[in-house]
Amino acid sequence: MSAPTAPIPATEPSASPVAPPPSANAPAAASGPARRPALDWRLRFAALSLIWGFSFLLIKVGTDAYAPFQVTLGRLLSGTAVLAVVMVVKRERLPRSARTWGHLAVAAFFLNALPFSLFAYAELSIPSTLAGICNATSPLWGMALSLVALSEDRPTRRRVAGLGLGFLGVLTVLGAWQGFSGLDFSGTAMALLASLSYPVGWIYVRRTLAGSGASTLALTGSQLFLGTVQLALVTPLFTTAPGSFPVVPTLAVVALGALGTGLAVLLQYGLVNEVGPTTAQMVTYFIPVIATAAGVAVLGEQLSWNTPVGALVVLAGAALTQSRRRA
Repeated sequence: MSAPTAPIPATEPSASPVAPPPSANAPAAASGPARRPALDWRLRFAALSLIWGFSFLLIKVGTDAYAPFQVTLGRLLSGTAVLAVVMVVKRERLPRSARTWGHLAVAAFFLNALPFSLFAYAELSIPSTLAGICNATSPLWGMALSLVALSEDRPTRRRVAGLGLGFLGVLTVLGAWQGFSGLDFSGTAMALLASLSYPVGWIYVRRTLAGSGASTLALTGSQLFLGTVQLALVTPLFTTAPGSFPVVPTLAVVALGALGTGLAVLLQYGLVNEVGPTTAQMVTYFIPVIATAAGVAVLGEQLSWNTPVGALVVLAGAALTQSRRRA
């Protein structure tokens, strides 16, 4: 929904994905034996996959009654509230450095405010299934950008092949041989730009916030708060206050934030700490599958053969770009 040395945040959820890379900013491990989580990591992995996979459906339902900026603002408000409660319970301290807050503001824009808004606008004109598949291109964008921006990420034949394979998968999803007929170009472009925004934010975070001294939870909560402020300033300029609050779309927006942005972040970092980033990042490959199944089964969205076939090719390419040669 997530970075080259950290799990590729599932980009949604939408992906991804939502905070600084865990390996760069995780707090130092406490002394003594670690407390074993009550719920097995496989169950939490499945829950995270479902939450992020259903996020695209929730966006579609939310935009039935609210403007895209309003959906994003409600999402960030709910997600920030969840993390704020956890931070109070754990007595987390907010970052003190003005420089850190400045970097977090940039991260909030590229990892939260911009991609969340782009996905919401995209789903006004494209199915949630296509949005979920576009989200799966984030690892491809990330690999391409890291080769340029991160000198330690060297290209290999396998990763370059993965990038090319993923590109072919995107063309398959979009039906390039048909001249992209029936495709809403603006909506698809916004979904792909949202997916591109995530790795831009990850690379920025990796360059600026590593070793900041603050805990991952404090950085994440602060980042979401700043993203909420950004949307609170922008939303009134482009939308009018809703005249009513329909139950189903309102619950969809609240669930999108509380579960897809708040709880999901906590689940993700718990998985990273327990099973490591390589295993945790595998959730990225389940998101488009669940998003597609949810869109077809719940919303009745139509699915042509090239969409699932292309999605599988995209995921195969993404997996190759994230692979590392064993020592």
